[in-house]
Amino acid sequence: MPMLNQLRQDHANMARILHVLQLKQKTLAAGERPNFQLVREVVDYILDYQEGFTQPLEKVCTERLKQVVPESEEVTARLARDYRALKAQLKRLSDDLDMILMDAVIPMDRFADDLRAYVEAHRAYLRDERELLFPMIREHFQDGDLETLAESLPEGAAEKLERLQEAYPELYAELRDAPEPAT
Repeated sequence: MPMLNQLRQDHANMARILHVLQLKQKTLAAGERPNFQLVREVVDYILDYQEGFTQPLEKVCTERLKQVVPESEEVTARLARDYRALKAQLKRLSDDLDMILMDAVIPMDRFADDLRAYVEAHRAYLRDERELLFPMIREHFQDGDLETLAESLPEGAAEKLERLQEAYPELYAELRDAPEPAT
């Protein structure tokens, strides 16, 4: 199932991105000033990714799963709620980053705590997708369903990483050098 392999690869890429964020959060928690421009790049990338990939994926999967596995609604509704909460957390971080980059006074301990909470919540969301959503897709989707899913999604991970390299060169360098964390 190439589509599931693509989803797994995208999860691995996001785990590496979250690892970079975690490293910056630890720097901040240790009382040092991380590269906030790099943190900005990470947050912008995740926001773009959510808009272009996660939302369409959620919509297509949820609609199809409701048709073939009506009892999936509880899981998909929970994932949708968790996703909206993640997006709101990330938007708050983005707003705080704007203020930090404009040299406004923001309590760094609160920002570090918010960043840690976001990374933990995003990792939990990825784990839930892997453990709850992916098995339902594998079990209940036919090849035609997966083709429809693939066609409805924007470009894959390879193209996104190429764009990432061009649009966010500092982030790409960090990702290239970062070990793949255990998920």
